Parts: sequence; structure tokens; C-alpha cells
Amino acid sequence: MFDTDRWQEIFHAMSKNKLRTALTAFGVFWGIFMLIVMMGSGKGLENGAKSDFGSQATNATYIWTNSTSKPYKGFPVDRYFRMDNSDIASIQNQVEGIELICPRSQLGGYNSENNVVRGKYVGSFAVYGDHPNIIKVDPKKIIAGRFMNEFDLQQKRKICVIGKRVQEMLFEPDEQPVGGYVRINGIYFLVVGVFDSMNPRGNNRDTENIFVPFTTFQLSFNRGDKIGWFCITANEDYLVSEVENNVKQVLMANHDVAPDDFRAFGSWNAEEEFMEIKNLFIGINFLIWIVGIGTLLAGVIGVSNIMLIVVKERTKEIGIRKAIGAHPGSIVSQIILESTLLTAFSGYVGFVLAVAVIETLSSLMEGEGGMFQNPEINFNVAIIATVVLIISGALAGFIPAKRAASINPVIALRGE
Repeated sequence: MFDTDRWQEIFHAMSKNKLRTALTAFGVFWGIFMLIVMMGSGKGLENGAKSDFGSQATNATYIWTNSTSKPYKGFPVDRYFRMDNSDIASIQNQVEGIELICPRSQLGGYNSENNVVRGKYVGSFAVYGDHPNIIKVDPKKIIAGRFMNEFDLQQKRKICVIGKRVQEMLFEPDEQPVGGYVRINGIYFLVVGVFDSMNPRGNNRDTENIFVPFTTFQLSFNRGDKIGWFCITANEDYLVSEVENNVKQVLMANHDVAPDDFRAFGSWNAEEEFMEIKNLFIGINFLIWIVGIGTLLAGVIGVSNIMLIVVKERTKEIGIRKAIGAHPGSIVSQIILESTLLTAFSGYVGFVLAVAVIETLSSLMEGEGGMFQNPEINFNVAIIATVVLIISGALAGFIPAKRAASINPVIALRGE
């Protein structure tokens, strides 16, 4: 291993045919380079897809009402109904596995906007009646003041929390929004906090919303005890899909809806969408490994084939060495060492350049949005792949080495 003459002989053999050595090394280099770059790119795509969720809870479900599709208990088809405050206690008492339950409503209905006035400024924003726990489901970055709390809810305080975009449109640049008032549908609300989006894509739509306590919303805008929709999260030990179905069954019983009337309630399950994305990238990563390993094997097989050619070219040399007493083990070790050196060096260069490419992409795209974000690699996996490649290089040299060791010196010399 530490024989200087042996290393000189190996370097001499490699440099004797530089083009062949370079092409063989490139096959191995390209294999490890492509594997690591594809792994990093796949992670970048995964990060981009998952950023759509932002910091939103992935164990949440949203449930709302539609018109019925079946007659039941004397009620006709296409009956429209609304959930109400009594459903909150029913769900909490009858459904297991619930972590948080947040009744919600929006002024004007889903996707509606309302004119909000402050002095001479007017803006059109979405106004939500919400429970304080909604910030645990869909976190916001509080940049001034505070968010709603339980006292606001219990005492039906006329307060609101506004988005950063609302502040920019209704307040002067040097004006402090906390402590000011905004008028919504003729009713004044005290601003107690300002929030910014935690979405990495920086979507301004998130900051064009206004939140008021749910009880205040019902009282101020004559909603009685009606609820627009529920946002519910499940405990870690429960599937959101199971909790969602159980909640629907309770709501069906509360509002005289047929148990098999699946059109009566609409829902969106964050867990299902998150798992779909997760499973998609499991498949993509599997494909990356298949392609990468195939490319690596092609490079290793190339090394093995070249070493067979080298052994054939050096038949006379090997015959002479054996004739003067060289042990077969020394010949085998030299061929394997040459193969391993070629594979290890090429793999190392491919590894370093691939990491450099991924890090460069990551630094260039830092803070950028889109479907490709923060490409990165798992160094443990990359190093393991490189070590396996080196071991494969040693194995690739075993067949040529075994052939070299089996050469009969008399036949080798006579053949020349």
C-alpha cells in the first residue's frame, strides 16, 4: 500500500494512455455528479412544493355546508342550512382526537372583500371573525401590538388585528397603527395588532386581511349564532381524515341531514394534500436513485472493462513479474489499487463539484419564491454513496486482477 515504486508504476500506467484514463474517469465522475445534483434538485422542488403550506398546520381540516342532495326527515332536497354555536360543544363532546376547534366566518361570504375606512383612506379587504387559536393553525408574524386573546372573545371587544398591507393603505408611513381605529360597515374597531405573512413566497394577499373576535363578529354584523365554517386540527395520535368524518357525522345528526348525504358538507383536508405531495416526492427520489445508480454502475463497469484491456496490454509485463517470483497477491493488489484510485479520485471530484453547484444554486436563490427553493443535499447520504462507489471501484478491479493473477508466465512470454 505504501510502496513508492508501486504508486509510480500505477501513475505511469495511467499516464501512458491519458485519453483512455480521462474518459474512464469521466464516466465515474459524471455518475456521482449527476446523482448528487439530482438529489439536491429534487430537494429544491420538494421545498418549493411544501412552501405552499407555509407555516400552516398540516393536521388541519376545514368543513363548511352545502345544500343537501337527499330528502330526510320531511326536509326536501336542495335544502340549505347553516352551522351554529351549538355545534361547537357537540363536536367537542362527541368527537375524539380534536386538538383545536376554531369557528370562522367571513364578512360578505367566502372570498368577499369589504370597504374599510380610516379618515380619508379607503381600502377593500377581507374581514374574518375568528377564534384566537386560529393563529396556531395558520401562524402570523406579529410585527406590532398583539393578536386576539380569550378576553377579547369572552367580552366581545370591538378590536381587530390588521395585515401589513392594510396598514400601508390606511395609515401614514410614520403613523402608529396600534391604538388607531378603522371603520368596517359603519362600526369602529380598535386596532390592537399588525401582522405580516409567514409565507416564504411573500404573498401580499395574506396581509390584506382583518381579524376580529368571532363573538364580536356575530354581534356587530348581525350573524346571530351562525358559523361560516370550522377549522379543526387533530391530535398527533389521530388521522385528520378520521376526525373529519366523525365531525361530519355529528353535524349531520345536529342538522337533520341524511347520514349518506356526502354533498351536504364540503371539506378540505391539509393532511391529504400534504401526504400527496410527500408521496409524490418519495416517487421522484426513488426515480433519482434509480437513474443515479444506473449512471454510477455504467461508470464502474467502464472501469472494469478498461482494466481488462490494461491487463491484456500488460500480459508480457505480468508474465515477467511472475517469472521472477512475484506473488499473485501483489499483482492482484496492484490492479485493484489502480482501479480503486481511478474510481475514488473521479468520485471525489464529482462529489466536490456537485456540492459546489448545489451550494451556488442555493445562495443565488436564497429568499426567492417559486417552485424551486433552497436546493440542498443530505451529506450523510452523499458520503455513503461516494464510499459505496469506491468499494464498487475495488470490486470492478477484482475480475481483471483475478485474470492477471491466473496468467501463466510461460504462455504470456510465448504469446508475445
